[in-house]
Amino acid sequence: MNLQSIYSFMIIGYVLLSWLPNARESFIGVFLGKLVEPYLGIFRRFIPPIGGMIDISPIVAIFALRFVAMGLIAVVGFILPG
Repeated sequence: MNLQSIYSFMIIGYVLLSWLPNARESFIGVFLGKLVEPYLGIFRRFIPPIGGMIDISPIVAIFALRFVAMGLIAVVGFILPG
C-alpha cells in the first residue's frame, strides 16, 4: 500500500464521518480533519456543492491525487530507468 492509497482512504474515512452525528468532533474526526481539510479546501474553493448539499470535491481531490501520483511515478521512472 502506497502513500497515495493511504491518503485516499483517509479522505474517504473523513467523508464517511460526515454521515454520522458528531463523528467529526471525535478524536479521529479531528485528527483526520487536520490532515485532510487543507487538501480538500483547495478543491472546495472551486467546486461548489451540488444542490447546496452534495459535495463532490472529495471525489475530484482523490482523482487529482491519483493523477499526480501516477505522474510522479512516471517522471521518477524516466529519470531512474532500470
